[in-house]
Amino acid sequence: MEAAARGGDPALSESTKRLVLVAAILGTTVVTVDSTVANVALPAIAEDLGGGLAGQQWTANAYLVTLSSLLLIGGSLGDIFGERRVFALGVSAFGVTSLLCALAPTIEVLVAARALQGMAGALLTPAALAVIVSTFPPDERGKAVGAWTAWGGIGTVLGPVVGGQLVDSASWRWIFAINVPIVLGTLVLILRVVPAGRERDPNARVDIVGALLCALGLAGITFGLIEQPLHGWASVTVALPLVLGVVMFVGFLFWEGRWAKRPMLPLDLFKRRNFAAGNLETFLMYGGLGLLFFFLVLFLQQVAGFSALEAGSSSIPVTLLMFALSTRFGALADRHGPRFFMGVGPLVAAVGIVLLLMRVDADASYVSDVLPGLLVFGLGLSMTVAPLTMTVLADADEHNAGIASGVNNAIARVAGLVAIAAVGAVVAASFASKLEDEVGAAALRRPEVAKAVQEAERQPLSTVSVQGVPDDVQASVSESAEDASVAAFHVGLGIAAALVALGGLLGLLAITNVRRKVAAADCPGGQLVGHPEDATRQSPCDWGDQARPIGVALAAEAAESSGAGR
Repeated sequence: MEAAARGGDPALSESTKRLVLVAAILGTTVVTVDSTVANVALPAIAEDLGGGLAGQQWTANAYLVTLSSLLLIGGSLGDIFGERRVFALGVSAFGVTSLLCALAPTIEVLVAARALQGMAGALLTPAALAVIVSTFPPDERGKAVGAWTAWGGIGTVLGPVVGGQLVDSASWRWIFAINVPIVLGTLVLILRVVPAGRERDPNARVDIVGALLCALGLAGITFGLIEQPLHGWASVTVALPLVLGVVMFVGFLFWEGRWAKRPMLPLDLFKRRNFAAGNLETFLMYGGLGLLFFFLVLFLQQVAGFSALEAGSSSIPVTLLMFALSTRFGALADRHGPRFFMGVGPLVAAVGIVLLLMRVDADASYVSDVLPGLLVFGLGLSMTVAPLTMTVLADADEHNAGIASGVNNAIARVAGLVAIAAVGAVVAASFASKLEDEVGAAALRRPEVAKAVQEAERQPLSTVSVQGVPDDVQASVSESAEDASVAAFHVGLGIAAALVALGGLLGLLAITNVRRKVAAADCPGGQLVGHPEDATRQSPCDWGDQARPIGVALAAEAAESSGAGR
């Protein structure tokens, strides 16, 4: 059976495949690090370049808007031009744009460079995963994807830690400049070890109309969701981009399904059960994940009294668990099928969130109250991520690996934005209602109290300090705000647990452990040429360069000489 049909190149040595995986990990780790690293440098950037609050917001958001909106296009380009070429181009562009960020003389140049940096990340991320798919055969792919996802999680957590150290000891510019040597090392690996892959199809064309509709649609939706917490749903700044984004994205789906001659997104992919169910589970799982860490870090700082470093470092145990276990669970999913892990894993993660909901309040201790829930959640997450990613990719054809990766990446990133924006409004309403009930009508008649409560409602999960009132009133308002924050925090965690648990139920009910079809024409030697169990994972005739028993060799030669299987 041909290697292209199985996925992976049997001619590659184990050391070469390991180096290919290292290249994919390094390439995507700089993308995940830069999703979070800039946040800790925003005060220093504002002090150096100015721009105020708006400049700080767009230093972070310009990167997220272009990265989220262009992932599908990046995946499509990888399928057209080859994943190795697009991976190398994306890595190179990321290095150049990182250098532009480091040298930016004004806040406007920095924001523009961050937008370009997000475009480069959208090219390299799906291409890196497609490189893994094209390099590793199916029986090794889950383990490789597990390592890739685990290191991606580490990058997300390391961003604030490394960034804070660089800002304190050197300059904010180094958080971008440090990408350059990593990029150069990744490029060397790409050129030396990543297989060239398939040649470009001369008939392939970029779906320009589809690309524009997709990019503008996702950009409008992402922009609106990012701005919603600042301006509210009724603001023109939020509503107009959201509406236009939804209209354009619906137009993109119609274009791809009905009018495009060479669609960049084959909608037939969603007719495949595992692909559709896997992407829906991705949305639920990553929506819950985004909610958990957004509200947890906010609550620990603003209510429980943790420092920024303590709250930011709270998720490190989850990352360590993923690093230790994701690859192992990926290998187990290869052996036993992904359904169990995609079903039970999210349910275990949901139990972890419920433990946090039950134990974390304003007097929370990290070791006794926060850590146990995070460890259980991390175990469930480690069970899920690699089998989930592998299942989505496995249900796509080899030539659609890039766009399949792009779809899954885009859904994972947009899920967090959608969940935080939508559930954030619910949490804010819960906080405001609970705070007004706890404070009471009598206290609210005091102008000082009414003003403090009104300001607190603009920033849920916060403390309330009232000046110019008796001590007993001040203490009562503070206690009321604390109770309201705890209640609203529990609402957010409850919704996060429900989303993750729904993902687990979907995995159990909708995912199937499909056994690969084995062509009889490729098995002229019959069952004499391998162990029967191997037929579920690789062609039983494919012994490669391994030494075969004499009886097996004679059977195969006899079959070949008689013309069997031709």
